[in-house]
Amino acid sequence: MVIIVAFEILTKGVLLKPNSFVSLIQQNAYVIILAIGMVMVIIATHIDLSVGSLVAFIGGVCALLMERQGMNWVLAIIVSLIVGLIIGCWQGFWVAIVGIPGFITTLAGMLIFRGLATVIVGESVPITSLAFRGIARNYLPNILGFWGPFDGLSIVVGVLCIVAYVWSQISNRKRMEKVGLVAEPMVMTVIKCVIISLVIAFVTYLIASSGNANQGGIPIMLVIVGVLVVVYNFILTRTVFGRHVYAVGGNRKAAILSGINTKRVDFILFVHMGFLSAVAAICMLSRLASATAQTGMEFEMDAIAACFIGGTAVAGGVGTIPGAVVGAFVMGVINQGLSIMGVDTAVVKTIKGLVLLLAVAVDIMSKRKKN
Repeated sequence: MVIIVAFEILTKGVLLKPNSFVSLIQQNAYVIILAIGMVMVIIATHIDLSVGSLVAFIGGVCALLMERQGMNWVLAIIVSLIVGLIIGCWQGFWVAIVGIPGFITTLAGMLIFRGLATVIVGESVPITSLAFRGIARNYLPNILGFWGPFDGLSIVVGVLCIVAYVWSQISNRKRMEKVGLVAEPMVMTVIKCVIISLVIAFVTYLIASSGNANQGGIPIMLVIVGVLVVVYNFILTRTVFGRHVYAVGGNRKAAILSGINTKRVDFILFVHMGFLSAVAAICMLSRLASATAQTGMEFEMDAIAACFIGGTAVAGGVGTIPGAVVGAFVMGVINQGLSIMGVDTAVVKTIKGLVLLLAVAVDIMSKRKKN
């Protein structure tokens, strides 16, 4: 919030204009999507350096299927997702079955798939399908019309999000009390609900006021990101697989002794990462409307940085998807704010590097104090 306020002042109010905020979501969706998978991989003490190259390669495959083979854009998306799953199985095999560290496996993958992207794409493959390009540019239909200057659907969805969050907090308290655990003080729960509700309300206001009589409101890209965040947060926090991921990251030897199939966990993690890389590739291809071999450069760095800035522990075992999403927004706000200010790209990279270094330093120092 401090970073947002600072850039709002430095950009003279441009950063949080409705259209600027929607643009922030559309331009940084790929970071959030990749960070969702990356945070699970890092929790399990691995790393994936290949996601940027996968975005370029899978995006190239999707573009060639549509433009050179004449494939329907929906079928091309399905094939691209399958390619992502196959690549995830490929990398998961080397990590889980053969036992090659994830760092080495994905470093090789980064080189392999960047090379393949260069071979199959060439200079560029433009996308002519308006329907496919609309994934990144269009909005949900204004089915409820405009309530004054605001999109009605956006307001309804915002209210439902607030209700869902408050209900989840109350449910968590009841669940903890039911099993005999000590819940946080009620005052803290109320304060948390009020703050988050105000944030959701403000975001709803920005989205609802970004439209016009023809289109506007909730971007399709936000829907894709929102669904992935909800689904994967459920997987990580409410399923046996999610608990196994934390157990493996916390203490792999203890996890093995307790009967957890760590090889299976590692394999599935990289399958998920391959799938999410394919989703990010589709979203990025739609936004750029052209496939190039250079697409996805340094995407892995943005995703990794988002995870660490969002509180994921360097040593593994600790991290959350909401935290990674916050980290991705921090990276996005820095990019957007400095871009509005006209700062040179090299300086932007320097600042992002310093922010990452500071985030990891804070994590390490806080652990030292606890010990």
